[in-house]
Amino acid sequence: MKRSQINQLIKESIGFFNEMNFQLPPWGYWSPKDWKGKYDSCSEIIDNMLGWDLTDFGSGEFHRRGLILFTLRNGNLEKDQKPYAEKAMIVAENQETPMHFHWNKMEDIINRGGGNLVLELYKSDKNGSLSYEEFDIQIDGIKHHLNSNSKVVLTPGESISLKQGIYHRFYGEPGKGKVFVGEVSAVNDDTSDNRFLEPIGRFPEIEEDEAPIHLLAADYINYI
Repeated sequence: MKRSQINQLIKESIGFFNEMNFQLPPWGYWSPKDWKGKYDSCSEIIDNMLGWDLTDFGSGEFHRRGLILFTLRNGNLEKDQKPYAEKAMIVAENQETPMHFHWNKMEDIINRGGGNLVLELYKSDKNGSLSYEEFDIQIDGIKHHLNSNSKVVLTPGESISLKQGIYHRFYGEPGKGKVFVGEVSAVNDDTSDNRFLEPIGRFPEIEEDEAPIHLLAADYINYI
């Protein structure tokens, strides 16, 4: 992804969050200059990769396969006692987050507003491949029995709980607009806890065609 594209997407994301009456913490709006010399006071943010996270999953086609995330809080099993994480995400119509599960993280995915979120779900087998067994899932605390490759549509206000090993792919329902998605989960480690069905990249390769206006979490190491 080009840095200019990332900059534009962040500007648009701030506008969308404002439309949803959702405000980021103050450091979510900091410039790279604002971060200089702040490691000691901001080590939790930096070490636990809080903040902006945009990815095209290595596709080179962000609008077809991509995701905008802002990690609001996250623990670190090696450094603190915080056992939870929270993210705000933006999913466009037909914009896919590819099929994956988490080895360790259990999560709730929440439609906080905007359009509808479509999830396609499978169990995984002992080898980490797709399983075609039936399974149970909780949607807003209500048990549902699903077949493999079931589709669940979350309208604003609805949520789903995903246990470890449940494959999920999601995208915004066509014709319904962008979706403001929340995630509440156990501690999140995107460097090791994602099992994608096909081999893809979690973080984008960035072409630095202009300076960043806001840092991504993956940028901290190079700027602070």
